[in-house]
Amino acid sequence: MGSRFEITPYAESDSLVDAGISAAIAEVKRIENTISEWIPGTVISQINDNAGIQPVKVSDEIFNLIKRCNKVSDLTNGAFDISWAAARHVWRFDGSMTSLPDPALIDSMKLLVNYKNIVLDETAKTVFLKNKGMAIGLGAVGKGYAANRMKSVMQAMGIQSGIVIAGGDLIAWGEPAPGKFWPIGIADPNNPSNAIAWIEVGPMAVVTSGDYEHFATIDGKRYGHIIDPRTCFPVEGLRSVTIICPDAELADALATAVFVLGKNSGLALINQLKGIECLIIDNEGKMITSDNLSLNFYGQNENQKTHRITIGSK
Repeated sequence: MGSRFEITPYAESDSLVDAGISAAIAEVKRIENTISEWIPGTVISQINDNAGIQPVKVSDEIFNLIKRCNKVSDLTNGAFDISWAAARHVWRFDGSMTSLPDPALIDSMKLLVNYKNIVLDETAKTVFLKNKGMAIGLGAVGKGYAANRMKSVMQAMGIQSGIVIAGGDLIAWGEPAPGKFWPIGIADPNNPSNAIAWIEVGPMAVVTSGDYEHFATIDGKRYGHIIDPRTCFPVEGLRSVTIICPDAELADALATAVFVLGKNSGLALINQLKGIECLIIDNEGKMITSDNLSLNFYGQNENQKTHRITIGSK
């Protein structure tokens, strides 16, 4: 899925640990071959290929995943929108882009990006993109969804605690030791191999979206890879957004949405959502937290420094 995956199950026997890792790897491969818009023949590719032509019948799994994505789009007034994928070829963040896209091209893409034109038929279990040229991409939730599923597969095998890290998406379950919490480091955008702060969580997802690993530099200006679906232009103003909540898929979607909304509107949204917290780091390096999030900084408890797990962006 274009990311590094780390799978750490804790179990009573080495054989169960090995079996859990194998099962998790098989599950993420299955998901990639189902939801990737880059692999020809996947369900998502079929939906995109039939944009403006005909509905595509899908499994309950895919139907419900897309339906949940559209609910987040409603919640965020379109700041999260899986139909952004129509513009996925306009921007390149691999170092090869040396000039801005033609404004006319951007304008043409904006006409194709609108989650309200993703038609879901509950009875037939079909997905239809109204307009030719539309496309959906699940990159903003795919790794979170995969992390959830990998955890569920291992739990079903009797593995009672562990961690899955999928790029910048982490989900933990159980306890690292009786009565203990998981110490999770938040990457410093200016030096992603180091943690800028850390938090302690129980069974929880911690997901970070950042602009510091994939970007383009054009005429001396840096453009991060997170696209505002409303403008089809890279978002500016923030370096990273970390969401803490029980579900990695939701955290994944909200991290992207808050990045697009910006610190004021993004925090206002998160502070209305029960059981969800947020850390934002802006372009000046200032850290802003939601109302109920407590951060730890090194120097408060140096012993934690050697034990925390650090996550960065996707």
